[in-house]
Amino acid sequence: MYQLKRIVLGITGCIAAYKSAQLVRLLVQAGVEVRVVMTPSAERFIGATTLQALSGHPVYTSLWDERIDNQMAHIELSRWADLILIAPATSDILAKLAHGHADSLLTTLCLARDIPLWVAPAMNKQMWSHPATQRNIRQLETDNVHILGPDAGLQACGEDGDGRMLEPEDLFAALENFGMPPVFMNKKIMVTAGPTFEALDTVRGLTNQSSGKMGFAIAEAAVHAGASEVILVSGPVSLPTPFGVQRIDIQSAQQMLETVHEHLNHTDFFFSVAAVSDYRPATLLDYKLKRENNSTMTTEWIANPDILANVVSSENPPFCIGFAAESESLLTNAEHKRQRKGVPLLAANWLQDAIQSDNNTLILIDKNGQHPLTHAPKKELARQLILHAVQLERSIRDASHSPSLDV
Repeated sequence: MYQLKRIVLGITGCIAAYKSAQLVRLLVQAGVEVRVVMTPSAERFIGATTLQALSGHPVYTSLWDERIDNQMAHIELSRWADLILIAPATSDILAKLAHGHADSLLTTLCLARDIPLWVAPAMNKQMWSHPATQRNIRQLETDNVHILGPDAGLQACGEDGDGRMLEPEDLFAALENFGMPPVFMNKKIMVTAGPTFEALDTVRGLTNQSSGKMGFAIAEAAVHAGASEVILVSGPVSLPTPFGVQRIDIQSAQQMLETVHEHLNHTDFFFSVAAVSDYRPATLLDYKLKRENNSTMTTEWIANPDILANVVSSENPPFCIGFAAESESLLTNAEHKRQRKGVPLLAANWLQDAIQSDNNTLILIDKNGQHPLTHAPKKELARQLILHAVQLERSIRDASHSPSLDV
């Protein structure tokens, strides 16, 4: 978790309440203390005993809870937590929050809080699109309440559309990024991730072991840093798409290059994280190559386009961040790559640390030198990389606008 240690999880009366149990489990596994507050209608959908077992703490349901010495649970809980999250948040609770109602423990502690309030709406698509609900959402946003979702898809009522509560994993990802400054507000971000696959025949091809985890972590962190649009151009990986990210799947380096240029217009930051194959077969066979009795095979290879260098040399290029994974002479090779490709920032790592791992060690290299990041989960490194990139971009931009002095 980024900065979150203690959370009050509010649960209201909605079928999506069953998802809250998995969210509690994820939070507790991450070392976050969770206190659950349920409305009376929530108890019709999920039992307090289940949530008590998962959180390890008694569940609160009454404004007059006698377990609190002064019977002021709304004060005790709101002062104890770092954040209040209501998931699921029904249209009824949104209306009450927007108008300052205090008719239950949950609404009262939200009114008495001096900590952030996040809500994850969950309701039928007609209820979500109703003008009253949309007015309430706008009011809550004006009041600095953070709205998570909703998602679109098949609903419990059988209809399909906006209104689904985000999945527990998506809510957990948002909570992981709690406290992330909105440094990408109104910015368009593009990230390439994963390997490429260079076909040799109809079934075989050249690829590599890149998992795509670092690129996906950067895309996810960019959303929570306030980006207005995040484009993720991914090679063949099996990772789930982070909520709020527009994912475009490709196979080859040439397809990646074409997709990047298709969406490059108005891009502010470009993170070139993908492990792109340097070469591809000169000839693509339209049949499955047979082994026959040959003990050897010779294939002619031609160079693939350099996607990062191509973006750097484009008209009005975005601020570019490159990656270098090396098996030897890490710093020497990385700095050579940074200068050769003309990028202001490059993230270097050892191949043996990065491949298929959830954790990594990065060394950021720019004109000011080397900036080592300690060994950490890739999601944490993604946040640190974004903050460094924004700070560097601002310093370069400010320097270019500074008036020169004649002496």
